[in-house]
Amino acid sequence: MKKSFLSPILLCALCACSSYDDNDLRDMTQPVISEQGITANPVECQQYQPGEVIPFCYVFTDNVELGKFNIEIHNNFDHHTHSGSAIECEMDEKKEAGAKAWVFNRGYIIPTGQRTYTARVDIPIPANAETCDYHFMIRLSNRAGWQSLKAVAIKVK
Repeated sequence: MKKSFLSPILLCALCACSSYDDNDLRDMTQPVISEQGITANPVECQQYQPGEVIPFCYVFTDNVELGKFNIEIHNNFDHHTHSGSAIECEMDEKKEAGAKAWVFNRGYIIPTGQRTYTARVDIPIPANAETCDYHFMIRLSNRAGWQSLKAVAIKVK
């Protein structure tokens, strides 16, 4: 019986072309979204007015390498939850979202090689944004694909 050496060679070639490196293989931890050493913004229960700017600022860290982050803002008119925050904010009455309910969703790439990154983004609130309760969602991924999530309750008043 003749053995084929093609399969092991093909397997080695595929492994050599992989987009992962040794750092990806040993990175088994989630990145961290932190308020440490800065004045983080926004924080729970913070209030804004239509037409204002939210000056987003958080510190991101990872043991190997950061990847990207996403900011999503959506209405919380129905009082749903995303996390087990110990802080409860005073909420407006439940209501149906109207045509002017504000939605924001944007992704940002973190420069290559960063293990610590202070993210700063100015997010304008539309002047005609519907006033009520909103969720400010921060999603952070490291290069290996692990993700962390932070949900902050804010109000547009």
